[in-house]
Amino acid sequence: MLVKITSMKPVLILCSGIFALFLCTSQVSGQALPADSIKTFMVHEWQRAKDYTADYLKVMPADKYSFRATDSVRTFAQQMLHLAQANLFFMSMISDTPPPSWGQSDLEHSATSASSDSVKYYVMASYDYCINTVQQTPVDKWGEMKKTFGRSISKFSLMMKCFEHQTHHRGQTTIYIRLVGIKPPNERLF
Repeated sequence: MLVKITSMKPVLILCSGIFALFLCTSQVSGQALPADSIKTFMVHEWQRAKDYTADYLKVMPADKYSFRATDSVRTFAQQMLHLAQANLFFMSMISDTPPPSWGQSDLEHSATSASSDSVKYYVMASYDYCINTVQQTPVDKWGEMKKTFGRSISKFSLMMKCFEHQTHHRGQTTIYIRLVGIKPPNERLF
């Protein structure tokens, strides 16, 4: 055991040095981002997420939208409809307006919403709503606090939670696609 700790010392010193170099570099080159740059970045990221999710919706065969990985989980269609409704829920809190009327019903449990065409429509429309909300909400309002799930959270944090949520549920459907024998879309980092 003593040998392992001793042999780790050079690794720890190297890691500490890299971390210190990173800190120095980031402080030297760090600059404040203008509000317009932050908004442009967020719009770009939401568009990228929309395009990536569209790839998932296209690759899953229409007759497999009712597929579920196991009995206790959502179907592919339900995962995507859940993603869409959460997009509307979070972003309507940011825009301070109610979501579109179709987003106020329980799409996830509606048999008429589960067809591939309906799912594609609702999911893509939810991304358009997210993109529009980011574009229309002034950055100086992103710090306003909202109450949800028993806590107070900024609009910007809600936007980030929404982005994380849609990423999570899209990621879950990767397994569904693999289980029906299809290669999922390649990751879109940029």
